[in-house]
Amino acid sequence: MSNAGGFKSLNRYYDMLAGNTTFVDSSYDSIQTVTVGAGGQTTISFTSIPSTYKHLQIRGTWANAGTSQYAFIRFNGDTASNYSWHDIYGDGANVFTEVTTNASSIGMAYSSSTTSYTGFVYDILDYTSTTKNKTIRGLEGRDTNGGGTIALHSGLWFKTPEVITSIDIFVLNTNNIKQYSSFALYGIKG
Repeated sequence: MSNAGGFKSLNRYYDMLAGNTTFVDSSYDSIQTVTVGAGGQTTISFTSIPSTYKHLQIRGTWANAGTSQYAFIRFNGDTASNYSWHDIYGDGANVFTEVTTNASSIGMAYSSSTTSYTGFVYDILDYTSTTKNKTIRGLEGRDTNGGGTIALHSGLWFKTPEVITSIDIFVLNTNNIKQYSSFALYGIKG
């Protein structure tokens, strides 16, 4: 090319991003991560959750150190019967559904084995709204050495609407969340 077309100089870059601003996906911010240590634990707590996001998301993997069961979730320490939830799950040959109403928590990720971990992602929608009841939706899956299941979950906290400032994830009875289980809380920007 010559300068006749209006180009005064030609810059050669060896990097396709040179001269451009770097793209950083800032839609999700890490708030807190908890990894379970030796001996396990019965409850994972996220407290002092900032109210600067539109939604929250919990991602993780977990296994139960006892019998097969759900990990349950509660908001703001509310143990009254203010929760309902349902799920649909399949194992490749069968489809199952479950509905629970007027419960003291929401069943989320299910662990069917002490040796395989369940992976999950749950969204908590409009957690700062004081006019909307809080809903969650989630996806989980687990492999049990050639078997396993996938599941879709949804839940409702129908207490008088309030901002969620704390989240507890726990198991029932004398069971523990197994060592190396990990739970990460993210804030989702609007």
